[in-house]
Amino acid sequence: MAPELGGLHHVTAVTAHAAENLRFYTEVLGLRLVKKTVNQDDVSAYHLFYGDELGHAGTEVTFFDWAMAAPNRAGHGEVSAVGLRVPDRAALDWWAARFDALGVPHGEIAERDGRGVLAFTDPEGQRLELVDEIGAVIPGGVPWARSSVPSGVGIRGLGTAKLTVARPEPTARVLTEVLGFRQTAELPADDGAAGGTTVYEVGPGGPGATVLVEVRPDLARARQGRGGVHHIAFRTPTFEEHEAWQRHIAAAGLGVTPIIDRYYFRSIYFREPGGVLFEIATDGPGFATDEDAARLGESLALPPFLEPHRARIEAGLRPLPTADVAAGDEL
Repeated sequence: MAPELGGLHHVTAVTAHAAENLRFYTEVLGLRLVKKTVNQDDVSAYHLFYGDELGHAGTEVTFFDWAMAAPNRAGHGEVSAVGLRVPDRAALDWWAARFDALGVPHGEIAERDGRGVLAFTDPEGQRLELVDEIGAVIPGGVPWARSSVPSGVGIRGLGTAKLTVARPEPTARVLTEVLGFRQTAELPADDGAAGGTTVYEVGPGGPGATVLVEVRPDLARARQGRGGVHHIAFRTPTFEEHEAWQRHIAAAGLGVTPIIDRYYFRSIYFREPGGVLFEIATDGPGFATDEDAARLGESLALPPFLEPHRARIEAGLRPLPTADVAAGDEL
């Protein structure tokens, strides 16, 4: 029997404009750039990790920087929205006002499954939500003390992820029978949508451990690109449990990869039947493994196996501005 997942670990998306992406996620959203490294499978591209003060597992939104990526085409077979947790409804009001002031496209504050939700998009059209975490059981992250966003309304990490699929049953089977999620709610379809949304939770549930599955047979297959999500990762605490997950998923016939040491965590990958790429990652060792915690993200960090190639890698990357925003700064 497989161990229990600890919830969401990170979500990795695609940007074609790394400098603009860095500005938005650090200056507008107030997240910390906790690791500036490269895609280990494509060292010509940055891999940027944003999170709380130390980039704890469960707080990370990360981006591959692929400058030639075409725009994402929304459809089925993708992570269609990433929910970020904030303290309460008052925080949602604060963020709506901030988005108005900064010209960030957003919707109205709505109610979903008993929680306030504020949908918005980043400059490349990445679909995001702020979700209130009132009563959350899984602890949120600790906002960076030098963030431009006051800590009392700051983003605490990942809250939810929405998957859009053409057929519900295959994805539901993987979530419940393989990964140990449980169905907790059925939500009506959005206006104009062809199907409804099912809520799944793992472990203690709530913000940090919730996946929504939206059924949209009327849509074409999604085409991944800038402004879209590459994959979603779930968390497990130890290397031993991670190895158990690899064996469990292989036994389920899902075509899982071998364990890959990403240096900051270990990973396995597999694609669920609806088309979404899943990862299971360990909580550690963490991003302070090779950098002082006070200086995370300030320089290009490379895992040991890439360090001998630093000069060549740096020569192929475009310089990025320094992500250093003083607390309380306004844009």
